[in-house]
Amino acid sequence: MTHPFHPLSGRRVEVLYSMKRGTRRMFVVDAGAGARMTVPLEWTDRGPTAEGARVSQESLVELRALLDALVSRCQRQDRG
Repeated sequence: MTHPFHPLSGRRVEVLYSMKRGTRRMFVVDAGAGARMTVPLEWTDRGPTAEGARVSQESLVELRALLDALVSRCQRQDRG
């Protein structure tokens, strides 16, 4: 699994079968201890590389500004 926040990230898993859900290709994998888990193709090494999905520095700066504004607004509402 390659998705960084997935509980199976970094582990090799056995693909039991694949299926389509809407327009997405999904894999049903053996998650261990008799459990199965459904994961999208993009979260595996069989999908496209994640390089194109990285967030730019500019986007992070804009996100920080938005979060700062929201925190400031919440603090003003708490005082009023």
